[in-house]
Amino acid sequence: MTHRLSDDYMDITSKPGEPPYTSGIYPEMYQKKIWTMRQYAGFSSAKETNSRFLTLLNNGQTGLSVAFDLPTQLGLDSDDELSYGEVGKVGVAIDSINDMRLLFKDIDLGEVSTSMTINAPATTLLALYVALADEKGIPRSNLRGTVQNDILKEYIARGLYIFPPEHSMRLTTDLMKWCSKNTPKWNTISISGYHLREAGCTAVEELALTLTNALYYTKCALGSGLNIDDFAPRMSFFFGCHNNFFEEICKFRAARTLWYEIMSNFNPTNKKSSMLRFHTQTSGVTLTAQQPMVNAIRVAYQALAAVLGGTQSLHTNSYDEAIGLPTQEAATLALRTQQIIASEIGITDILDPLSGSEMIDNKTKDMIAKAKVIMKEIEENGGSMSCIVSGYQQKMIHESAWKHMKNVENRDIEVIGVNKYEEEDSDSIEAQELDINNAQKQIDAVTNNKKTRNQDIVSTALEELRDVCNSDRNIMESLINAVKAEATVGEINSVMREVFGTWISPSGV
Repeated sequence: MTHRLSDDYMDITSKPGEPPYTSGIYPEMYQKKIWTMRQYAGFSSAKETNSRFLTLLNNGQTGLSVAFDLPTQLGLDSDDELSYGEVGKVGVAIDSINDMRLLFKDIDLGEVSTSMTINAPATTLLALYVALADEKGIPRSNLRGTVQNDILKEYIARGLYIFPPEHSMRLTTDLMKWCSKNTPKWNTISISGYHLREAGCTAVEELALTLTNALYYTKCALGSGLNIDDFAPRMSFFFGCHNNFFEEICKFRAARTLWYEIMSNFNPTNKKSSMLRFHTQTSGVTLTAQQPMVNAIRVAYQALAAVLGGTQSLHTNSYDEAIGLPTQEAATLALRTQQIIASEIGITDILDPLSGSEMIDNKTKDMIAKAKVIMKEIEENGGSMSCIVSGYQQKMIHESAWKHMKNVENRDIEVIGVNKYEEEDSDSIEAQELDINNAQKQIDAVTNNKKTRNQDIVSTALEELRDVCNSDRNIMESLINAVKAEATVGEINSVMREVFGTWISPSGV
């Protein structure tokens, strides 16, 4: 199917809940239900992360968001030599179903909504979540949440890919097809602009690159035999929110408008297929190690912009994250920031507070027009994947990041505490301290598990997985069987590496 974006401005004057959804996707917006407060958490061990989850839920958080450590994100076990020094550092280490049991201890998976920021091994981590739900007797149809499953942005910006692009896309569409039949409430992909923005692109580039990635996933899903309404209603998006208050608000309005126009080309019959639903995280790269308490103010304004922009869920960063993993105190303040916006300042009583603003409408239209220029260039050069292979998006992000850095150095962009209102003797704060013994405990646990489990059952499950990888069958059920047999994340992804191979990014970008 040929995809077309009109050169003309769309009529963006609509009420919330009406196409093209510029003002919001729900008629009542936050009057009926506020956004999901989904604080991102994960550090050290599954036990400690579970404790943080329970505290956040008791403090009023309404959804969970799991941060995994680097080895898990790369499909490696904690006892792999390549994992040395990284176990539990930037998130929680998950090696097997034993860790998932600890991570979600005393948490009802049938009631809570869980987001998992995982991409290359997304199928494996979803399989673990489903296996745990099966074990707890929770119907798969009741599971709610999101698995990021956005491998394109890994090739573009983060580098945490494992397999060659064509095999990664097979895993992505396998997950989408399986979920459409088994977990209808689960968001099967969260197309991330956040990581592109954190890598250095502008707001317009974040908008354009994210939506062209989403278009590519759409075409791949259709090519795999799915109908547009089988998967599009469960696609979601993930954007960052930076400091330029009105630009960020208009970016979100532009995203909804553009997505509606894009999806109109595929003639969906379910109106939810054309509604862009998104999670927002306040910007990590705008946080400073200098005068860290000031970060709480940055986060509050960014969160307010996300809400005025119509987000469906929100994570507010903690003020100490430029120094280390957030302390309990900082994480609680970050959550309270959202709660004050929701409960005390009155903006949730009004459907679209900025409706009718000529400035907002003009800026939204301008961002749409500029994003379309980039999107058309990508499509004319073969789409997102072809441009990733050539390095188009990577080069764009690198150039924008360089320009921003020079502008900060030249003071053309002012950053409080860094190049303006600096303080020589800024008060220091205590960073979160991790138990240095946890990494070795995790390594010992997975090593011991491999020695004590039924190896024959594991080997049989892994051979079944290998056979499925070498076929065109959907991979999900074989993965669920493997994790139930206590195969580890590393063992499962090792089988897939052997069958699919690995990939190296293009040089010179």
